[in-house]
Amino acid sequence: MLVQLLRVQIKYSAKGEVLSSLESIVLRRPILEDGMGVYRLVESCPPLDANSSYCNLLQCSHFSATSVAAELAGSLVGFVSGYIVPDRGDTLFVWQVAVSKNARGVGLASRMLSEILTRQECKAVEYIETTITQDNQASWALFEGLAKKLSVNLKTSDWMDKTAHFSGLHDSETLVRIGPFIRTTK
Repeated sequence: MLVQLLRVQIKYSAKGEVLSSLESIVLRRPILEDGMGVYRLVESCPPLDANSSYCNLLQCSHFSATSVAAELAGSLVGFVSGYIVPDRGDTLFVWQVAVSKNARGVGLASRMLSEILTRQECKAVEYIETTITQDNQASWALFEGLAKKLSVNLKTSDWMDKTAHFSGLHDSETLVRIGPFIRTTK
């Protein structure tokens, strides 16, 4: 059974105003109209690579079954893009995880990943893969924490090399694979 990853926390501003709460955030499948909002969100979340707005529109339409949008008071505050790896229906590849500054620290990224895994389209998924640069501490913490919460293995391997694949223009990406796990579907 897929472990429930929710941990309710509330963040307060210096004035005592509620900034975000997991209970207030609505998760849903993205729609085409979310594309530009995703583009702006990713741009505001370094060190993530900004894709073209066209790419984000495709993520929100063609890959909506394996992606999730998070809204707080009508504003996009989180997005996870992913897809089932071709010829490996047991593997969900997580392309990007973006969480706005005002929604960080409440477990939203884990909740979004959990939401995708519970969908019928992911019924055969037993592994999650992603790539992470060595210096992206937030992503390392997210996926190491996810593996720990699911009580599954996390394996890493060199995959996309700075010189061989990126012509020195981008840091190397380490392939991260967690699983196998048993998931539940909605």
